[in-house]
Amino acid sequence: MVADEEVVRTAAEAAEGYVFSRVKQSDVRDIDVAVSFEDGVLTVDVYLNAPEAGVDEQALADEAARVGQEAVDDLFADAE
Repeated sequence: MVADEEVVRTAAEAAEGYVFSRVKQSDVRDIDVAVSFEDGVLTVDVYLNAPEAGVDEQALADEAARVGQEAVDDLFADAE
């Protein structure tokens, strides 16, 4: 059984790690990773403000959210 706190932490760390694997931390003005896991439903939202990074901020944020969700999928698969 995976604790809710572990699910949230796993998703948040994966999403944030993905962003910083693609852009330098110094190029990021603001990042907000919001994760909720209620009644078995995972929601990962990422907001990114990195105008000097030279990337599509929305696309990077969307991909980071997807990576966070996949990390939780892996967490549950490993727990079985």
